Amino acid sequence: MEHKKRLIKYNDKMFSCATSIAMELIGGKWKSVILIYLVDGSKRYSELKKLISTITERTLSLQLKQLEKDGLITRRVYTKKPPLKVEYSLTPFGETLVPVLNSIAQWGMAVAEDKGEVIEG
Repeated sequence: MEHKKRLIKYNDKMFSCATSIAMELIGGKWKSVILIYLVDGSKRYSELKKLISTITERTLSLQLKQLEKDGLITRRVYTKKPPLKVEYSLTPFGETLVPVLNSIAQWGMAVAEDKGEVIEG
């Protein structure tokens, strides 16, 4: 793919390149982390919180809402019997990110092994 300057309109916003759109959707400290944990299947809020122990509850909630708004995840509420159960999962649009997320995770692990220290948890 040739990387040249172009103007792109997406969701009523203007972007100078396609990478900007990708970063709008999955950029930031937590979005891609949340998404990579959903690659393995649906998760409840509490499961995500345990997996991402350094995220605050408020931030997790806000990021889940944004990912849902952007169409990358779906929030499913089960109300048949108490207690209320809510699960998050990737949408078909979100599933298109799986190869990208896996590549980012592999690259991150290679960097950690080469320049850092992997501590089993």
